[in-house]
Amino acid sequence: MSEFNWCHGPNCHKKELQSRVRGSKGNKVLRTMKVKIRSNNTYWFQHWWNYFCNQTCLMEFIQKHIQGIIALEPRKEPLETPIHDPEKIKHEGTYHTWYDTKIEKKA
Repeated sequence: MSEFNWCHGPNCHKKELQSRVRGSKGNKVLRTMKVKIRSNNTYWFQHWWNYFCNQTCLMEFIQKHIQGIIALEPRKEPLETPIHDPEKIKHEGTYHTWYDTKIEKKA
């Protein structure tokens, strides 16, 4: 198995950056970036950094394919997490008073 993936960004090969220039004199091209795959025994193995050279390429990919991505798991109803009634906590300082809200999930 290769240690690299090619960036999946749809416009990666069009970015006019020196790091993408490849080829011999008179036969130059802009090439998609190579992305090093992180070790499969780490958290990063399934992270987006293994498939995209930067966040711009990731966002361009998402923008192009968002309908197909959402079609994988369509959501027709909201998700809900049961919680206890929120508790308002009052803090008093020397010059002002502020409130925090404590929210706890039910087990």
